Amino acid sequence: MNLQGKVAIVTGGARGIGSAASKLLALRGAKVVVNYVHNHDAAQAVVDAIRTDGGEAISVQADIRDENQAAELIKKTKESFGGSIDILVNNANMSFATKPFAEMTWDEFSQKLNDELKSAFVMTKAVIPSMVEQKYGRIIYISSGLGKHPSPNMIAHGTAKGGIDTFALYIASEFGPQGITANVVAPGAVETDATAFMPDEMKQMISNFTPLRRMAQPHDVAGVISFLASDDSQFLTGTYTPVNGGSYME
Repeated sequence: MNLQGKVAIVTGGARGIGSAASKLLALRGAKVVVNYVHNHDAAQAVVDAIRTDGGEAISVQADIRDENQAAELIKKTKESFGGSIDILVNNANMSFATKPFAEMTWDEFSQKLNDELKSAFVMTKAVIPSMVEQKYGRIIYISSGLGKHPSPNMIAHGTAKGGIDTFALYIASEFGPQGITANVVAPGAVETDATAFMPDEMKQMISNFTPLRRMAQPHDVAGVISFLASDDSQFLTGTYTPVNGGSYME
């Protein structure tokens, strides 16, 4: 999976899955833009790690729900690494309310839908012109198994991710003729900062119900992202890949 010379943008690239994906894409030859909103130190640590291993990377602060900030992200990417943008990993984490539907307000519900879908919409709009011009592109949307498999109190998150799953299908269909692929990676529970609140008993229970008998690590998801970003996946588009150790089987 040689990504030599490719330029990749990883939104939410400072921590967790985004950090692991940024490092692996760089290890395989891509020039990586580590996008972040608040955590400059974490993003810079990812960049430093990539450079220490001989790779090329920069960090760029941008709230990708904002068209102007997304445009600036694209501008800085091109200034640093040339005119092409080959890979987008749409991974930025959006906060959401965790509560039952009976207790949720429309504002709480719609906030997650708007944030999740707008970030995907804005960043896809931002990278598509370059990809169409060069007749090449790899877009990977990070979703969640909760988009297909409901869990208590996760209706806002699951519904928003279900929207991402459908959005990716339309992008794949519309831009396939231009050599652009769009695929979804749907992790199950992954041991990151986002799941640090889980008690050990819950993590053990998840592991016990997973055929591979453990929770996912960020590098498990990063490996699938790297494959979908490479030419080894050149005839895959519109796919949905659950990375969950078999806890849910499609």
